[in-house]
Amino acid sequence: MSIELSSNQILDLWRGALVESLRREAPDLSSRQLAVLLTVYLTPQPHTVRGLATELNVSKPAITRALDRLSGFDMVRRKVDDTDRRSVLVQRTVKGSVYLSEFGELIQKSLSEAQNSM
Repeated sequence: MSIELSSNQILDLWRGALVESLRREAPDLSSRQLAVLLTVYLTPQPHTVRGLATELNVSKPAITRALDRLSGFDMVRRKVDDTDRRSVLVQRTVKGSVYLSEFGELIQKSLSEAQNSM
């Protein structure tokens, strides 16, 4: 079943998921950190700092700062590439997978609530 939503309705779904995420005391990620995390998990691997900077059109230091924070939450892991020691690979973790899975469920819940109120 396809449902048409306005921009405001979509933003309200996102707002609902964010609010619920904060209530659950999940890590409070910035937009940049969330964009990096989603890119690492939803696009084909391998991921490098250089590649993420290019894909997201932000500087390598900005990616590094986002990865520092995400690594602190154990949502990603960095590893030196054995084939090119100048390159740093960004790897997924179980904790990051669980965070995004639960966040996706919050968005689904928000969508269900919006459908029920229509």
